[in-house]
Amino acid sequence: MDRLGLDGAVLGLRPMWACPRIAGQVIPVRLRRARPGERSERHLGTAAIESGGPGRVIVIQHREHDQAAGWGGILSLAARARGVEGVIVDGLCRDVDDSREVGCPVYARGATPMTARGRVVEASSGEPINVGALRVNPGDYVIADWSGVVFIRADLAERVIETAEALATREAQMAEAVRSGRSVIEVMGATYESMLGEAT
Repeated sequence: MDRLGLDGAVLGLRPMWACPRIAGQVIPVRLRRARPGERSERHLGTAAIESGGPGRVIVIQHREHDQAAGWGGILSLAARARGVEGVIVDGLCRDVDDSREVGCPVYARGATPMTARGRVVEASSGEPINVGALRVNPGDYVIADWSGVVFIRADLAERVIETAEALATREAQMAEAVRSGRSVIEVMGATYESMLGEAT
């Protein structure tokens, strides 16, 4: 995406346990602070889980409460049972140990022991949300690993994947050259010159 001049990275989201990379299409959820005495019509995240499955990642906008969790252990169990690839919370989560035990990858800004009960309600599911400075739509793509989280608009996915595959091929060739004994200065220099040539 850097090569194409596209924005997509969201900084500050990190894996909550030593979980694997996840990738898939986004199921968006937006949470908000509960009003005094307000009760949710349904438990947060449950509609997203029921609509999920393999190849889908639940992504939660959870900015309005900086102490309560926007995701928990039973939700992780249910998400894994549906085959959901993982969960990304732009905010806090809880029950990290439970998520690890059931093998549900969770990426978030941090963890808290405080529940959502009486503090947070679900405002929408399956509608556009904001994650970091990005607008994220249903069906957009996301990939998350230990380096960070990147979103790809659905209409740009084919172009991004094609460029990424070309770069991955080039990097594999570079790695092989280094393993074969070539100087890393030479290898990196040749690649840089090649990139400059492509840009002109």
